[in-house]
Amino acid sequence: MKASAEQKQKILNRLKRSEGQIRGVQKMIEEDQECLAIVTQLSAIRSSIDRIMGVIVAENLKSCLENPDQDASQQTEKIEQALNLIIKK
Repeated sequence: MKASAEQKQKILNRLKRSEGQIRGVQKMIEEDQECLAIVTQLSAIRSSIDRIMGVIVAENLKSCLENPDQDASQQTEKIEQALNLIIKK
């Protein structure tokens, strides 16, 4: 991934937040909290991870378009890979 230092830090901060949320869910389970509360937190984590994936794919696609590969077929393949990642999401 070729992102600016600022963009990398933003992604890392999002990941750390998700990590904290996961630890929170672990604690909720240890404390036998209600299923609905746990599932709500897991849903929030999933949304957070989806957003992180979107940011990474978007940055990759942006980089690919701003810095095209000299080989047009490789450039097309990279763009298709990025689009496929978005579609799988």
